[in-house]
Amino acid sequence: MNELKLIELAALSGAGILAGFINVVAGGGSLLTLPLMIFFGLPPVVANGTNRIGIIAQNIVAVSNFSRKGVFVFPYSLYAGGVAIVGSILGSMLALEMDDQLFNRILSLVMIATGAAIFFNHKKTALISAVPQVKNQALSLFLFFFIGIYGGFIHVGIGFLMILILSRINQLSLKYANSIKVFVALLFSISSIIVFIVNDAINWKVGFALAIGTAFGGYLGSHFTMKKSEKWIKLILILAIGVMAIKLWFIK
Repeated sequence: MNELKLIELAALSGAGILAGFINVVAGGGSLLTLPLMIFFGLPPVVANGTNRIGIIAQNIVAVSNFSRKGVFVFPYSLYAGGVAIVGSILGSMLALEMDDQLFNRILSLVMIATGAAIFFNHKKTALISAVPQVKNQALSLFLFFFIGIYGGFIHVGIGFLMILILSRINQLSLKYANSIKVFVALLFSISSIIVFIVNDAINWKVGFALAIGTAFGGYLGSHFTMKKSEKWIKLILILAIGVMAIKLWFIK
C-alpha cells in the first residue's frame, strides 16, 4: 500500500472540508474525496473503506448540531437507519469482492450519472411537512434498505438519493430531510466501516487526515442556508466530477 506524502494528506484534509460541507448541505462530497484517494495511490477498496472515516466524522458533528437546534424526526430516523444498516453490510461485502478496475469504472459511471442529475435538476420540490407522512413510511423504509446497500457499496451521491426519498415521498422540508439524511448516513457508515476494518481495508493515517477536514466541513454545512450558494456548489461539483470521472475510467 502506498504511503501518502504530507502534502497529499494536507490536500485530502482540505478536500475533506469541501466534501463535508457539500455532503451535509446536499450530498455528493464523496465524489471529491474517494477519487482523490485513488489518484494518490490507495487501492480502490482501501480508498472506499477509508472514506467512511471522514463520513462518520462529518455526520457526528452535523447530527449534534441538528439535535441542538431541535431539528430531528423521531422515531422515523431510527427506523430508516435500522433498515439501511442491514443493507450496508451486504453492500460493503460486495465492494470488498469487486475487481479494482471494474470498481473504478463503476465509480466513473456513477459520477457522470450523478453529475448529469445535478446539472439537469432545475425543478423545485414542494416541501410541505416537517414530519414524515405516515402513509408513505412503508415505501420509504423499503427504499432505505436499498439506500443502505448502495451506501455500503460505494456511498457516492447517496445524499441526493436520500433527499429525493425524504422530500418527494415523505414530503419533508429541506432542513428536516437533511437532519434525517446525516443521521441515517452515520448509522450505516458505522456498520459499513466495521466490515472494512475486519477485512483490513482501512488506511487509518489517511482516514484521520480526511476526518479533520470533513468534521469541520460538516460543522459549516449544518449552519449553512442552502439557497444562498446552491448554484456555485453545483458548478464546482460538476466540474470536479467531469475531470475525475474521465481520469478514473482510464486508471488500470
